[in-house]
Amino acid sequence: MEKKLLIGNEAVARGLYEAGLRVASSYPGTPSTEITECIAKYDAIYSEWAPNEKVAMEVAIGAAIAGARSFCAMKHVGLNVAADPLFTASYTGINAGMVIAVADDPGMHSSQNEQDSRHYAKAAKIMMLEPSDSNECLQYAKLAFELSEKFDTPVLLRLTTRVAHSRSLTALSERVDNVLSEYKKDPMKYVMMPGMAIKKHVVVEQRILDQIAWSETSEINTEEYNSTEIGVITSGITYQYAKEALGKNASYFKLGCVYPLPVEKIKAFAAKCKKVYVLEELDPFIEEHCKQNGIEVIGKDAFTLQGEYSQSLIKQVILGEKDDSVQTDLEIPARPPVLCAGCPHRGLYYALKKLNVTVSGDIGCYTLGALAPLAMMDTCVCMGASVSALHGRNKADSENAKKSVAVIGDSTFMHSGVTGLINIAYNQSNSTVIILDNSITGMTGHQDNPTTGKTIKGDPTTAVSLELLAKAVGIDRVRVVDPYNLQECEDVLREEIAADAPSVVISRRPCALLKYVKHNPPMHVNSEKCVGCKMCMKIGCPAISIKNKKSVIDFTQCVGCNVCSQLCKFDAIEEGK
Repeated sequence: MEKKLLIGNEAVARGLYEAGLRVASSYPGTPSTEITECIAKYDAIYSEWAPNEKVAMEVAIGAAIAGARSFCAMKHVGLNVAADPLFTASYTGINAGMVIAVADDPGMHSSQNEQDSRHYAKAAKIMMLEPSDSNECLQYAKLAFELSEKFDTPVLLRLTTRVAHSRSLTALSERVDNVLSEYKKDPMKYVMMPGMAIKKHVVVEQRILDQIAWSETSEINTEEYNSTEIGVITSGITYQYAKEALGKNASYFKLGCVYPLPVEKIKAFAAKCKKVYVLEELDPFIEEHCKQNGIEVIGKDAFTLQGEYSQSLIKQVILGEKDDSVQTDLEIPARPPVLCAGCPHRGLYYALKKLNVTVSGDIGCYTLGALAPLAMMDTCVCMGASVSALHGRNKADSENAKKSVAVIGDSTFMHSGVTGLINIAYNQSNSTVIILDNSITGMTGHQDNPTTGKTIKGDPTTAVSLELLAKAVGIDRVRVVDPYNLQECEDVLREEIAADAPSVVISRRPCALLKYVKHNPPMHVNSEKCVGCKMCMKIGCPAISIKNKKSVIDFTQCVGCNVCSQLCKFDAIEEGK
């Protein structure tokens, strides 16, 4: 049997491939993105980027009902977007296996909240598995299809950032091709009108009982007995942390299925241990289950509800042992994330700063425009909220409608911004929406989207025209600007904000990191002309710094965008040769 060192996401993709996956549809979202990117490398599987997670899940549902094993992936906040079809798919069930991967982000490394997706499994009454390493990612992905078909239900596969992105040795097998299951017309099963849904709810509740019975004997819910002075009930990455921190000083009950949870099996384990801890990141999901069933455990009263756990934390809390550490007296300057050198959003934000407007923001790499020195984003809630929130703001305070705008990326606009723009046109608010079109889905690592004209495999396809789309939903005023041209940006924005009509401004220039973008030679500073006014520092470009009271441009970072030279009143910043 071949073994490879794979990251968790890559292992999930391999497991899905080996299990005979036929259709995969996802929207990129860290830390889940690489699953579908890796799936796209297998020609035997149809894969795609959908405009958003709701569409992706509906595609997977349709494929599963048609008889093909299907899959969709998303990050935890993406599951919010897909919740509508998720809850009803629990009632309809499937025809062929359907697996949904959701990647949570404890510590919020790349997310706006620390949502715990296990609650969705319980609320939607859908089984959820949680692997603790890459080999289990592969095996659980295959098992999830078997369970999906055994219990006639979609199955959730929960990962967290550390499992998704860490590597471990993974055993590979050959692909098993599954024939398309026969579809039989069955409105009582698949048409969820109230009369049908009432009957299906009974089926769902019985299914949960059947799954609990399965979990009581399942091999993925395992006991490891060492010292029974300490017992640990855990799952996922915290199992790995606990094993490393406690070793033979504790016994372990490792849950591979985190919903529905077994009862008798946990009770039997806890009865053999003097003191039992529940180790789980984020919410007390397992802990509450234990206490509800009369199992005495120590959980969040000893551990935090926020962020990630670690081996050191577990060892200190349970064993009272503190790891040795070295502390320095050095004052290391903070290095907050910044927009890349040459980022097209920088010039647009600078123009907005000159206009002194309130900015309703959105999710993307352009959210970094909220940080100093640009500091040009006032709110950021969720995908697409910038557009809808701007409309709400302007309806609430119409007198200041000409002092506020929304900014949203091209991919985010396709994801959730279109309906907000329709609302602006339909309900006529004097709102200016700026679409930051950098020709790619930037934040998650350059995935194509419906505006780029390429599929997930790089094949040419229809490209949505943002200009025509805006006009089609009822926006008459649509302008396109080059964000590298500061004066053009300022003039057009000033004009559109002042207009007595809704408008869309498209700030269009490709991401500076795209491989096909050809950059100009780097700029350089003529030190004889530079007076050290620091005006060029106001755009927050990481290629620009001050040395000996003069501006300096790092030629290894500069892409020659020429934005900084437009700020210099002394013509000290010159084009490279």
